[in-house]
Amino acid sequence: MNLPIPTSLLSNHLSIYVHIPWCVHKCPYCDFNSHSLKNKSINEFEEIYTQAVIDQVSNSEIRKNKIIPSIFFGGGTPSLFSPNSIEKILLSISDKYTLEKDCEITLEANPGTIDQSYFKGYKKVGINRVSLGIQSFNDIHLKSLERIHDSNQALSAALQAREIFDNINLDLMYALPNQTMSELDKDVNQALSIEPEHISYYHLTIEPNTMFHKFPPNQPSDDVSADMGDLIAHKLENFNYQHYETSAYAKPNKECKHNLNYWKFGDYLGIGAGAHSKITSNNEQQYRFMCFMNPSQYMNGVKDNNFFIETKKINDNEVAFEFMMNALRLNQGFTKRLFEEKTKLNMEKIRNELSDAKDKKFIIETDDMIKPTQLGRNFLNELLQIFMRDD
Repeated sequence: MNLPIPTSLLSNHLSIYVHIPWCVHKCPYCDFNSHSLKNKSINEFEEIYTQAVIDQVSNSEIRKNKIIPSIFFGGGTPSLFSPNSIEKILLSISDKYTLEKDCEITLEANPGTIDQSYFKGYKKVGINRVSLGIQSFNDIHLKSLERIHDSNQALSAALQAREIFDNINLDLMYALPNQTMSELDKDVNQALSIEPEHISYYHLTIEPNTMFHKFPPNQPSDDVSADMGDLIAHKLENFNYQHYETSAYAKPNKECKHNLNYWKFGDYLGIGAGAHSKITSNNEQQYRFMCFMNPSQYMNGVKDNNFFIETKKINDNEVAFEFMMNALRLNQGFTKRLFEEKTKLNMEKIRNELSDAKDKKFIIETDDMIKPTQLGRNFLNELLQIFMRDD
């Protein structure tokens, strides 16, 4: 049964995520809500989908007195959409809400779908941070990942982004099929040569319902993968990147504001096919919403002001677990005050779990802080399992 969306938030701040669900080709490791264009053109979908997103923004029951600290265009491949379409969406958001003066507006871009004119167009309409899905600068590994770009396109896109934007992120992956330590070292060096403000370095994880799950690749062993993670951390930290989150490194004061809002359990509104929202109501209840995943169903639903396939009130145990699932990704941990403010629960609610995690040396607890240890960061999934309760 669908619940009504709360019409006000405890916090006056609300991050916004906009999902663009199409890709030229779906990668074999990807479990996101993305749909291959195959032999179709994005022109068949762009205008009608852009209007659907605008309609969802306009008709959202979240009240207008919200301040927006960050907007993130993710996918899929948002860089398939023209700067003109991105501008229309941004205008619809700014018409309804107030953007912070330094609002972080990020757009994910695929090196195989971008050129300098689009980069300049995105900047002109308000994008001030670009996240490039590089994954690797090695042609062999790009081919194994079935990326649509090659190493030359990856480097060219990164250098163009560097020239145009003051804030860029490079998305990279390690523990790739048959990847050696030497190959990883070259990837890291190439990324550092571009001098991005932010680097996201993800371990290739085999997710259910992906082609790699059906046909598993030959990845480095767990021990070699751990050494690879250490190499990345040491090299980036030597270049003044702060390892502030499980897979994220940033220059001082260049952390991703949008992702930090997730990790600190802030509220966010998800716009577009398959997008998720987390909203705190004025009676301090937490709600989650998910839009229709299929783009056609989403676009048809928006016509009837019916965006959501699922609406759910989150119980106390789920709230506690979801907070920990996010906040324990932060290497510096979180304050107990933040837990109580965001969950509306007392720390004693998870006292047994905290004791168990401390006994396993997964966390450090002080009078005001909870922080994962290096062991806890290395075994994050095992740490999070401790906080999962059914009762």
